[in-house]
Amino acid sequence: MPFDPETLAYDERGLLPVIAQDAGTGEVLMLAWMNAEAVRRTLETGRVTYWSRSRAAFWVKGETSGHVQELVEMRLDCDRDALLVTVRQTGPACHTGRRSCFYTAVRDGEEVEIIARDD
Repeated sequence: MPFDPETLAYDERGLLPVIAQDAGTGEVLMLAWMNAEAVRRTLETGRVTYWSRSRAAFWVKGETSGHVQELVEMRLDCDRDALLVTVRQTGPACHTGRRSCFYTAVRDGEEVEIIARDD
């Protein structure tokens, strides 16, 4: 059955959350947002394209930083209201220079930085 991005369950802003996961290691890299056109562009180009809520514009991951996300597979969750993209990540995924945006853990009630910057 052909896939149509319009059949996904977007929120009232026309967006849905997307988890990016490293295809090789399984590491969760980041969470961002897509609209139907970003989903379409990602599938057409193989370069993960998000919708930047702060800039109100499309954001091709790595377009300016060189930290590209190449799409390996896109998965839909059971409710069709969230996506998982497995990617080949070049460089850090996080704008802070870390491999993952999930670099802070809560351990024994304290925030602990568990991933250092790549620089």
